[in-house]
Amino acid sequence: MKPRISMVALGVKDLDQSIKFYRDGLQLPMMDSPPEVAFFNLNGTWLGLSKREDMAKDAGVNAEGNGYSGFNLAHNVSSQKEVLDVLDQAIKAGAILVKKPQKADWGGFHGYFKDLDGHLWEIAHNPFVWFGPKD
Repeated sequence: MKPRISMVALGVKDLDQSIKFYRDGLQLPMMDSPPEVAFFNLNGTWLGLSKREDMAKDAGVNAEGNGYSGFNLAHNVSSQKEVLDVLDQAIKAGAILVKKPQKADWGGFHGYFKDLDGHLWEIAHNPFVWFGPKD
């Protein structure tokens, strides 16, 4: 069986602004991308950005939506300090802090922000399991 690539795709209102947020603000490594999309390497998966209207049209659904969609992204880091650093980076790049960094009920440390389009991100440190690449 050929390997498969998983990708998280986000529909955004302003592609150029979102590219700046993820590339310059969060310093995610941007891959070569056609002009109508942007791809970022996330150590084992990809983040893809496209215009919200284009993605909605492709899926055959309405582009408008609000509230919690039952979906958020989680980014696991190696320390509590890194949780603070990533959240600070996101806020400086224009994100909105949703939940201040704090001890989590499950024993870790985390906080939440919304990106420029309201996509919810959890930044977390789990001291019990490392989710990142193996050295």
